[in-house]
Amino acid sequence: MITMIAAAGENNELGKDSYLLWHLPDDFKRFKQLTTSHHIIMGRKTFETFPKPLPNRTHIIITRNKDYNKKGAVVVHSLEEALQISKDDLQPFIIGGGEIYKMGLSVADKIELTRVHGTFNDADTFFPEFSKEDWQVITEVEHEKDEKHKYAFTYETWVRK
Repeated sequence: MITMIAAAGENNELGKDSYLLWHLPDDFKRFKQLTTSHHIIMGRKTFETFPKPLPNRTHIIITRNKDYNKKGAVVVHSLEEALQISKDDLQPFIIGGGEIYKMGLSVADKIELTRVHGTFNDADTFFPEFSKEDWQVITEVEHEKDEKHKYAFTYETWVRK
């Protein structure tokens, strides 16, 4: 099962200049819980936002740059290569950014989407639109705004019909 995992605003905003537009500690904890011990597939720009590779995960970086090399990660040049490398993982995760999500939408079986209840006009990266005819939400868990979270959000789990 190939899973895309993302946090997106009401208009599918993901970030600006390769960084998220919000800080949601509980969402970070959920991301860690879901992705630990799995392959995480991402673009080069997403990887470069990490101060170091995330522990207990196999990092697969997709880049067009044939000379790109990063210690602690597997570098590939297509989504197909990334999926081949992660074929023994029962649930590899596609973690972004925007271009990688667009490629992943056609192969994903599941979307773990944190819907951030806000709009962000300065976003430059977006989660792709997906058809409610092809996908159905199977769980929704709401999280209210609080002292640690500037925005309310909902964890949505979508599966392909």
